[in-house]
Amino acid sequence: MAASKSENSPFFKSILKDYQLIILALPAIVYLFIFNYVPMYGMQIAFKEFNPGLGIQGSPWTGFDNFTRFFSSYQFDRVLTNTVTLSLMQLILGFPAPIILALLLNQIPSMKYKKIVQTVTYAPHFISIVVLVGMLNLFLSPNSGMFNNFLTAIGKEPVFFLGEARHFRMIYVLSGIWQSAGWSSIIYLASLGSIDPALYEAGKIDGCSRFGLIRHVDIPSIIPTTVILLLLNAGRLMNVGFQKAYLMQNPLNLKEAEIISTYVYKIGLIDAQFSYSTAIGLFNSIVNMVLLVIVNYLSKRLSETSLW
Repeated sequence: MAASKSENSPFFKSILKDYQLIILALPAIVYLFIFNYVPMYGMQIAFKEFNPGLGIQGSPWTGFDNFTRFFSSYQFDRVLTNTVTLSLMQLILGFPAPIILALLLNQIPSMKYKKIVQTVTYAPHFISIVVLVGMLNLFLSPNSGMFNNFLTAIGKEPVFFLGEARHFRMIYVLSGIWQSAGWSSIIYLASLGSIDPALYEAGKIDGCSRFGLIRHVDIPSIIPTTVILLLLNAGRLMNVGFQKAYLMQNPLNLKEAEIISTYVYKIGLIDAQFSYSTAIGLFNSIVNMVLLVIVNYLSKRLSETSLW
């Protein structure tokens, strides 16, 4: 009788109805569970003095000592300020770039020219971070880099861009925009492609210029997509790309180049302070989660668009 009730339940019926979709999604679910949720078991070492010989369970508890150590460290203010500043610069300068690019591409009447521009702007996405940083070292070299060659040609002194801390953030952000703006614009172009052509015709009849069509038709149509992507970016605000920052670091620019992810790598893997580095990483994740919840709440109240 119990089996009959379970088989007739709406949940069981929905599983039977969509079992093909569930089977298709199963590998992704298993992957997420194994590589994203199972490792969370090791999060407890942030509250322990982890000893590999004793294992996670055998290591003694220390409570919040690792967090207190990080908050009182002289590195705390520096790495937190660098991480937040770099993240905000990426968000403020980098987030609008693909939107602007997509809006401009959508106004190109010639499909042939549009495809050429798209190909050129998409191409940098496929350059690896290691190659990109190598290009930056070549282009910004104080001796033979093309930027310094230009400065020398106009009578200016060469600048060691990667050797001065004050240039690190702008180089990091601008190179990231160059690499990712084209690829990130795809989702906005897809959203723009779904706009009813009748809206453009109505706008032209009302006397709208191209800028007017962008303002009154294009932008309102991509606002839901923009809000969702903004929320996702806000949830990753503290997760500045480790690989690129680490490769661009050197003793001369470390003052502004040291961020939480690179600090965790050096403390955790190089210095083998596993509990301390886990505590820092957990703090970083909690800040991201809190930011995501706050931004999602504000978005839901102001625009009625949210992740949940």
